Amino acid sequence: MGVGESYKLNIVFVSRYPPMHCGVAEYTRHLISAMHSIASWNKFAVLTSTVEGNKSWYDEVLDVKVIPAFSEQDRSYRKLLDELGYMDRTDILHVEHEYGIFGESLKLVEAVKTAREEKLVRKAVITMHTVTHPSSGDKRGVFQMHLNEFDAVVVHSILQEFELQCQGVDPRKIYRIPHGTLINPYLEFPRQVLAESLGIATESLKGAVIAIPGFLRPDKGIDILFSALSYLKGIDKTVLVAGEPRDQRIVELIEELREEHNIILMDRYLSSDEILRVIGLADILVLPYRDKPGTYSVSGILHLSMGGLKPIIGSRTPRLVELYQYVPRLTVPPGDCVELAKRIKWVINNYDYAVPYM
Repeated sequence: MGVGESYKLNIVFVSRYPPMHCGVAEYTRHLISAMHSIASWNKFAVLTSTVEGNKSWYDEVLDVKVIPAFSEQDRSYRKLLDELGYMDRTDILHVEHEYGIFGESLKLVEAVKTAREEKLVRKAVITMHTVTHPSSGDKRGVFQMHLNEFDAVVVHSILQEFELQCQGVDPRKIYRIPHGTLINPYLEFPRQVLAESLGIATESLKGAVIAIPGFLRPDKGIDILFSALSYLKGIDKTVLVAGEPRDQRIVELIEELREEHNIILMDRYLSSDEILRVIGLADILVLPYRDKPGTYSVSGILHLSMGGLKPIIGSRTPRLVELYQYVPRLTVPPGDCVELAKRIKWVINNYDYAVPYM
């Protein structure tokens, strides 16, 4: 039986989108894929950033048209409103908000209000990928004060939910929806197959494979992991660092310690599928993050790692709050390399217990 026209929704996302190298872009594509799998009769489009040009493209796999429609430089949304006007009907406008993309300017809120007033959209939703506490001292709190202009505000973390409540966002508009976890399709693949698919020589993998996937930035705590490794001498292991460098100093540190700790570096942007293969190859995932004070977000890498059903060791930071909630024994205080080394050693020596503990 077909679906009646009244049940078919036109859903337009405002977000970055692959092939842009961005976690929010990957998240948006995963979300559309999931929604398409349960409600394929709905129609999806993406109004994206002009950061990589003004030419539209088409995601044939998901049947999604992607239209560059806003500038990250001057925060202009006039073209976004024009594109909405060209569309037949937009039932839901869904903004995938990250301050690094949209900034803290109120121009986005004003554009959404205009779209509603001109009847270009029926409902406006925003997902806040990052929420800030007033103690952060920046202007982002001003933007968050205007979130009641949206029909719904989606967050991924319990910390984000109650922080927005405290800042005056109507609790009836806040929906906490978990980030989403994909069960890794490479769980049963042999190590050799996964290694070769990633361009890694199988013979270079010795002992437990400890992986830290994702963009190589200072906040990922890679230096903390390397400090912890100095307490793990004599333990057979391979450290797999996989992700696009965002700080050259991290690459230099890796090169300096590569031989001492048997470090394999994949210093390039990895697609979601490649990250899943890295996680499938790993025995242990280590996320020694350090968060900026007053900032609440949720790690996409954490959720991809959770789908690998492997032990995850991480720091007690807002980004990893779910790890702390569900497997507290595998978490450590931020920046504590000694405790991190102890957890890694415990997992290696008690692996058969650590796996079901997850």
